[in-house]
Amino acid sequence: MIFVLGAFTVVEAQNNLKDSLTEKLKEIQAKRNFTTSDTTYINLLNKLGWELTFDTSDSLILLTKQALTYSRKSNYKFGESESLMNMGSYHSNLGETKEAIAHFMEAITMANEINDSNLKLRIINLLATEYNYAGDYSKSLDLYIEGTELAEKVGDIYLYSKLLGNMGNLYATQKDYKQAIVFYEKGKKLNKEIGNEVDSAKSMSNLASIYADMGNFEYAMFNINNSITIFEKNQVIDWLAYSYEIKGKTYLRQQKYNWALHWYNQCNLLHKKINDDRGIIDLLNGMAEAYYGLGNISLSEKYALESYEISKKINFLEGIQKCAMTLYRINKSKAKFSEALMFHEIYQQVSDTLSRDENKRGLAMLKTKIDHDQEQKVLIIENEQALAKQKYFMYAAILVIVIFIIISLLIYRGQKIQKKLNKRLKHQKSDLLKREKELNEINLTKDKLFSIIGHDLRGPIGALQELLRMLKVGEILQSEFMGFIPKLRDDVEHISFTLNNLLSWGQTQMKGAVTKASAFDLEELVTDNINLLSEISENKSIRIINKISDNTIIWSDVNQIDIVIRNLISNALKFTPERGTVTIEANERGNHWEISVKDSGIGMDLVTQDKLFHPNSNHTTYGTNNEKGTGLGLSLCKEMVEKNNGQIWVESALRNGTCFYFTLPKSKKDYKNVG
Repeated sequence: MIFVLGAFTVVEAQNNLKDSLTEKLKEIQAKRNFTTSDTTYINLLNKLGWELTFDTSDSLILLTKQALTYSRKSNYKFGESESLMNMGSYHSNLGETKEAIAHFMEAITMANEINDSNLKLRIINLLATEYNYAGDYSKSLDLYIEGTELAEKVGDIYLYSKLLGNMGNLYATQKDYKQAIVFYEKGKKLNKEIGNEVDSAKSMSNLASIYADMGNFEYAMFNINNSITIFEKNQVIDWLAYSYEIKGKTYLRQQKYNWALHWYNQCNLLHKKINDDRGIIDLLNGMAEAYYGLGNISLSEKYALESYEISKKINFLEGIQKCAMTLYRINKSKAKFSEALMFHEIYQQVSDTLSRDENKRGLAMLKTKIDHDQEQKVLIIENEQALAKQKYFMYAAILVIVIFIIISLLIYRGQKIQKKLNKRLKHQKSDLLKREKELNEINLTKDKLFSIIGHDLRGPIGALQELLRMLKVGEILQSEFMGFIPKLRDDVEHISFTLNNLLSWGQTQMKGAVTKASAFDLEELVTDNINLLSEISENKSIRIINKISDNTIIWSDVNQIDIVIRNLISNALKFTPERGTVTIEANERGNHWEISVKDSGIGMDLVTQDKLFHPNSNHTTYGTNNEKGTGLGLSLCKEMVEKNNGQIWVESALRNGTCFYFTLPKSKKDYKNVG
């Protein structure tokens, strides 16, 4: 059945284009020899459907289904691919990520079949953006890189600049503002070179958003005012709405809430005429924050909930994350602590999803990949030049038999050049693999470090910060605050102990710690640490027994062994109940001393013992009086002991105490007591 076009609601100056497309469709339909297999007719259906993306989803899907049906009946692959792309956009607008990705993938397959690079680029950009919406930044980044490489190859500067802007959005999402600005500025420069002021204005809008988040409000205002002027002149309604929202955000960050609401309301007027759920999420959440700043909690909650429901409907993770934080603050201010906790947990879950390790590693590896690609291009050019030279020699050999010997020598020379190039390629590959391995090791070290800091330092520091805030605003009295002093002292001592361990461990990980062995008396070192930890032992009435003789001379790095002794005794005190004992002994074992730190504490099962010294373990438990640990001490002990040519192990059983053993070399000289 032939599709008869009706009237479509349009927005201001964009009405002309849509009316023009509609008239062209009617003209084609009116022709005597009209058929739905007419490729011009199918292309117009797809183009009109695309132009109606932000007007009404029903019109988009109706036109797209018509175009898809006619394309398949007439085996028109280009029309089919474009229709599938529009179908993907329709599902994307509804938040139906799986359906959107499936249609985009099918559209790319079709574009590959007809070898249409421009169409493929458009689809790759939409597919990468969909993965971005889904929070899979690693896959999104891979597709954007593939798109930029293809755009460079075919010379499509327009799509290349769009892909650069979207790559900037990825870094902005991860709050890597410096790298985001690099991509936005590059895209802006390209668009200026080709005279595309609308896309330059898009880059300026994104730059304004970044500068607002960075607190550089002067730069933010400069860029957003310029972009608004261009969008108003060219009647680019969806981007104009976005620019109004960014200007509102810029005022919001300056706590100028009334001005922020003014521009948010301007944005809201445009959103009533366009169908853009993702665009309206930040608007509504911004309005919620502005009303919260003005103290109008009821309106703030209304807009925040509305934004949150839209985010959930289309499964937009970034929107859910922002709205959950706003609702947490609102409910906390209303003393609805259970609701506040619920939204805080939602915020934390989504944040963990968006910042998972593969995303961070994928973004961190981009610079390395770009450098690698540049090196590859240079080597490929050199390789192609060498091969071209060889072919020239081969053709010359066929044409001029007389100089066959000379040509053979030249070919031989060319082969030597090829071998040298291959050798260089092999070295380059080896260097890149080494760099990748080092980067992965640094990432693992960073992840462990941040995990320890986040788990063991953020809590005590946050508690101290909150108590100081409560004292400052008068939520607690000074006398009540003084009651927390013993707890704060314990927290500060824990932070100090943890930082010392972190600094020592960080030096070993970054290869900054040098082991300098010397002879020292182990008994003196143990005595010093017992005195250092005496307050902890006295508080729990634990007796520390030092059975090490004063002639136990060790050949090791005294500072590193000091860390080992302190950690093991501290651990023993932590897991020993009140009125228990901790015993330190040293026995000769050939050329080594075997030192033991034994407690009468709670002990541990085999599963826990297996985790203690694992290189990637971050196992942390609480002591008998809820003392905190770092999850780092035993890993540090293992590294220090092994650096000094020793070994460390543990023997333990539940409720029967624990004994840590480690060995260290005897002194190289024979020391005796002075009589």
